[in-house]
Amino acid sequence: MGTVAAYIDGFNLYYGMKSKYERKYLWLDLIKLVRHLRPEDDVVRVRYFTTIVRGEPAASANQINYVDALRAYSGDLLDVQIGWFKKRTLSPCKLCGAHWHCTCPRRPRTFEEKETDVALAVAMVEDAAAGLADLTLLISADSDFAPAVAAIKRIRPEHPVILAMPSGSLQPHKRFSDVGFFSINETALRQSQLPERIYDPLNSKVRERPDKWR
Repeated sequence: MGTVAAYIDGFNLYYGMKSKYERKYLWLDLIKLVRHLRPEDDVVRVRYFTTIVRGEPAASANQINYVDALRAYSGDLLDVQIGWFKKRTLSPCKLCGAHWHCTCPRRPRTFEEKETDVALAVAMVEDAAAGLADLTLLISADSDFAPAVAAIKRIRPEHPVILAMPSGSLQPHKRFSDVGFFSINETALRQSQLPERIYDPLNSKVRERPDKWR
């Protein structure tokens, strides 16, 4: 048995699950998931990086509810880091030419995520350099993390890095080298759900799984 520190790219995990299973498994216990993925190892830290969506009040409320439930249920083992969105100038929709509102299936995005990827990469490299755990588990299929993985390998060549790729990703991008990898299957997601109701002592509220997340 060794120790593992996990780093979770919240949006990559979200879109991976949603693309294959809709919202069925979004009420996810991240610590339980990591323990399911690495049953032989002792989990010493789980770092979750995400950004609260903007422009969609219901989705934002569900996400905040989930983050608060995670914090209330997981204790100090889970570190949640929230990034931010930067408003950007829209290019016209490629289908209809509209610059703002359109009814096309793929509408233009109005915001782009900032800081979360950089924060994850920095934390992952710093923790590996400090010897926080024997193994680094990265839950993401985003090739933007390849330089951070390469930095870990330069600092500690013997330190194993494993990619746990969200549903739908079968192979890591070619930019990754010297890493182990596997795909997160439906069983792992199904068996790693939070309780339906969680008491949040910080806000004196009961956090419940949203109806749309069933």
